[in-house]
Amino acid sequence: MPTGRSTTLTDPAEIRTYKGQDRALRADRLGTAGLLLSVLAASAPLMVVAGVMPTIFGVMGIVGQPLLYVVLGAVLALFSVGYAEMSRHVHNAGAFYAYIARGLGPTAGSAASFVALVAYSAMQVGVYGILGFEISGLFATYLDVELAWWIPALIAVAATGALGWLKIDLNAKVLGVLLLIECALVVVFDLAALGKPGAEGLSLHAFDPSTLGGAGLGTALCFCIAAFVGFEQSPVYAEETSKPHIVVSRVMFLAVGFVALFFALSAWALTVATGPGAVVKTAAEAGPGLLFQLTESRLGTAFTDVLHVLFVTGMFAAMLSFHNVVARYAFAMGREGLLPAPFGRTNAGTGAPATGSLLQTGIAAVVVIAFAVTDDMPAGDPTAPVLHLFTWMGSVGALGVTLLMAAASFAVIAFFVRRGTAAAQVWRLVAAGAAGLALLFIAVYTVKDFAVLVGADEGSALSWVLPAIIAVAALAGLVHGLVLRSRSPEAHARIGLGNEAFRLDQAAESAPRG
Repeated sequence: MPTGRSTTLTDPAEIRTYKGQDRALRADRLGTAGLLLSVLAASAPLMVVAGVMPTIFGVMGIVGQPLLYVVLGAVLALFSVGYAEMSRHVHNAGAFYAYIARGLGPTAGSAASFVALVAYSAMQVGVYGILGFEISGLFATYLDVELAWWIPALIAVAATGALGWLKIDLNAKVLGVLLLIECALVVVFDLAALGKPGAEGLSLHAFDPSTLGGAGLGTALCFCIAAFVGFEQSPVYAEETSKPHIVVSRVMFLAVGFVALFFALSAWALTVATGPGAVVKTAAEAGPGLLFQLTESRLGTAFTDVLHVLFVTGMFAAMLSFHNVVARYAFAMGREGLLPAPFGRTNAGTGAPATGSLLQTGIAAVVVIAFAVTDDMPAGDPTAPVLHLFTWMGSVGALGVTLLMAAASFAVIAFFVRRGTAAAQVWRLVAAGAAGLALLFIAVYTVKDFAVLVGADEGSALSWVLPAIIAVAALAGLVHGLVLRSRSPEAHARIGLGNEAFRLDQAAESAPRG
């Protein structure tokens, strides 16, 4: 099979794909630190602490949010046991869909690829809404300028797209700086809250299992699991890391542990600052302003002003992280025939998946413009950018990623059973099965409470239209996989193989004939 350039199996200097070097991601660009910072940026720590946590406290009434992060951290650690082991055997920028294809078959992998593309795109595009709204608020507060939210949102779309063309190690440095400053400020607040607690003192009531009761638990589960999104992205960068069989799994466990502990501590600090008995009422009244009110009284106006700015940069870091992931999924899909071939090309100068980056930039621009056109509210009203764009898209994305993690858990089991190594991996497979069942439970709960999740009225079409986006993506991918199997069995068989398909072809060509 032609590869575009002459190659040998023993040449370690280049990572190649079966379609040639011009369609290869650059190897050895990320080490443990760079990859860890890249995936943690997607969790947007400050956005979760300032935006998600007050919502779970105030709207859903779940006082035990800190315990929820610990429980979900345990579930996702179980998931990571099998997922990390599979990452030692499969190195593919298609990550979720590649794993599912290798375990459950190429057609299932095709369905998963479409779900992944839609889910991560939705999560990335949703952040533009809250970022645009926050920036317009900063202009109004500090410059007395009225600015429509979609103007900074579209500027952010362009900036993210431009960075998506650059080298991934440069992206990692941008993400890393923003993330470290963001986390440092949140830790300062945590220490200040614990040093100056509310009326109930250093209460551990939020870790009492009885605080997890209530009608809002299912919705809270979805919000909390969305806060973890990012750790599972580390295999996406496997082809760009040094020693992927070691680095990818190491980063995955570090990310899960960090997110669980960081968010549990920060959520507990919020309950301590207000008092567990008052956190629901206080959060309901303050909304996303809760964190800023608490820092104002403890750390002063200057600190709070800096926090507002970092709130914006943290969201930008999350958008860039999601953008990089979507671009690499599109690259892997183009390389394997699931998208048109041009998506499988990389930028000659930077090795970035340029066409995939353009795709995500275009999608983001179209969605932001669509919401802007339909927004007839005055500037400063959060309805379109936050309550619609951010909440709707974020919820769709969280549902899709949860289902992908569940499917990947079962794919891990099938993969090692097919290889005949199930007995040697039995404890990992048990962990994967338990995680898969728990994630399915969360997904079912999410769909059941979707109306509450997106703030829709009872009986609203949104309660089924939005989750149907994921169902339609899965169905489209399934049909595409079946058509590919019928029309091009060779291409169908390559789904999920990535670079390995090239190596197999090359080995077959070099084998003695006759």
